[in-house]
Amino acid sequence: MTLALDPGFGGVLGRGIGAIVLYAIVGLALMLVGFYAIDWTTPGKLSALVRSGAPNAVVVTSAGLVSMALIVVIAIVNSSGQLDEGLLSALVFGLVGIIVQVIAVRVAEWVTRINIGEIIQSERFAPASAVVAAAHLALGLVVAAAIS
Repeated sequence: MTLALDPGFGGVLGRGIGAIVLYAIVGLALMLVGFYAIDWTTPGKLSALVRSGAPNAVVVTSAGLVSMALIVVIAIVNSSGQLDEGLLSALVFGLVGIIVQVIAVRVAEWVTRINIGEIIQSERFAPASAVVAAAHLALGLVVAAAIS
């Protein structure tokens, strides 16, 4: 049995795989920047608290990462058809989105008067961490929608 493939199929496949790899690298880099932005702007060392299993730190960090992923995904989806322009626009929109989202969450915490530093270090689940997590997700959705 032989397959009748278009002569340009190999090139299309190669370009598609290359685009996937490059967008994955940009996405991973943005996710790392997003994580460290959350870690840097949140009182306490989130990575250590997450590793130790502090439930509120896990909730807030998880929501922050999902929120950052939403921003990155929408930035990639809305990038132009050209790979180089698409990668650059995804990178720029992703970075701006991360900055705006981190600032907005800090403002939301200030407005609600939630002491996130105290909450994330607690060994017991604090319902207020769900409010901070919801703020991360909601603001990530808003920023993602603004990108599109």
